[in-house]
Amino acid sequence: MKKGSKAAEPDTAGIASGTPDADAKRTDTRRGDARRSDARRSDARRKYDPEQTKRNILDVATQEFSAMGLTGARVDAIAERTHTTKRMLYYYFGSKEGLYQAVLEKVYGDIRALEQDLHISELDPLEGMRALVEFTFDYHDRQRDFVRLVTIENIHGAKYVEQVKTFKGRNVTVIHTIEDLLARGIAAGQFRDDIDPIDLHLMISSLCFHRVGNRHTFGTAFGRDPSHPRLRARHRAMIVDAILRFVKKEE
Repeated sequence: MKKGSKAAEPDTAGIASGTPDADAKRTDTRRGDARRSDARRSDARRKYDPEQTKRNILDVATQEFSAMGLTGARVDAIAERTHTTKRMLYYYFGSKEGLYQAVLEKVYGDIRALEQDLHISELDPLEGMRALVEFTFDYHDRQRDFVRLVTIENIHGAKYVEQVKTFKGRNVTVIHTIEDLLARGIAAGQFRDDIDPIDLHLMISSLCFHRVGNRHTFGTAFGRDPSHPRLRARHRAMIVDAILRFVKKEE
């Protein structure tokens, strides 16, 4: 090598085509591209999962309808909050009224499903009745959207919910639960034998619903907020005690 000349540097621009190293490099590249492509497809499937999209729409629509009512609710607002379009909402639910009906079906279905999860048929009749009343109180106290939606639909005279085909079938489950409780309680000598199960359901629901649905007017009239934690605990115990006293057989 001549003095002053530079030593030949290795070729770093790439490895000659056809060598094992070059083939391995191309294989790694293809694998990386495939993994990225699979990830994008997986993300797309998650993003456009139709069932998840419908659940998201129903969750947001529940909030919108409970806050604004059927007339005041805006489909545009629901679409924006769910990162969808009005067209997609109409594709799934047909119309604004159809979406409202789906919301009603969902919220009633939710409470009925959770009632079944209590497995009240496995409890002693008195404990089962206590569990049902406590659950009903807690659900109404926490699920304010449900209370508002029931109030709104009553303003409409149940016009929309009566068109939901599953509505009566889903709600009869709580009556069957109460019928079973009463029958077992009567057989055990614990309960009166003259109580109508629908009347009892009305009584339980009324006591739990009123303190939430009418809390603003009640609080304004009497200067007492039923949702205050101290009053909540007292009302819960009071309502449970009232129902148990009502169903117990006199000794």
